[in-house]
Amino acid sequence: MSRMFCIPGIIFLFCAFVLSILVSISLPFLPALDIARAHMNGNALINGDTVNEIRFGVWAECTYKDDGSRICGDAGHGYSTSISDTNKDANVIISGSWTRGLAVHPVATAVTFIALLFSFSSHVTVTLIASILSFLAALLTLIAFAIDIALYAFLHHEIGKISSIQGSTDTAPGFWLTFVSLILLLLAGCTVCFGRRRDRMSGASSYPSYPMSSTTTKTPFWKRFRRN
Repeated sequence: MSRMFCIPGIIFLFCAFVLSILVSISLPFLPALDIARAHMNGNALINGDTVNEIRFGVWAECTYKDDGSRICGDAGHGYSTSISDTNKDANVIISGSWTRGLAVHPVATAVTFIALLFSFSSHVTVTLIASILSFLAALLTLIAFAIDIALYAFLHHEIGKISSIQGSTDTAPGFWLTFVSLILLLLAGCTVCFGRRRDRMSGASSYPSYPMSSTTTKTPFWKRFRRN
């Protein structure tokens, strides 16, 4: 594959892989890279503690108190949490059915890594596989991003039910890193695919040249009619 197309494709895949793996680690290991968060002005009660913010990551949720201290739940697949006001007059539950799908993030990361490895090859068949894997990783990232949107929308809806906590919801850095990773994967797939197409076209347009024999001489036109 032409180096002009190979190098950008590798760069796109590498950047997408780095962003994807950061999001996949997420909470509770990287507190700043959550998917969605809710601010509740210190009026919410979660797990018996009065908190003013809760963040949702791929593997766990973390709550923050007024003094800035952080409490994270046990890391696991499909966690759930309950949010209520301090008087326990209203209560909402973010169940595991809304967080279980976040596990698609590490799956997309694994496929992205495999596509990155295949993209280093100059073999036509291997680059085709790299292009297919890039689009597959983009599809999985799109599914993960849709799950992120669903979690944010559901959290926004549930927090709005408890008017006394004066809550507000926001998308978090992990949400937008997933979106950027999706764009990079689409660019990588197209770059690798177009590079392979260009390589095939350049190979089809080249023809073998055969040198003329030095012993072969062509008879001039006027000597064909000369009498012997």
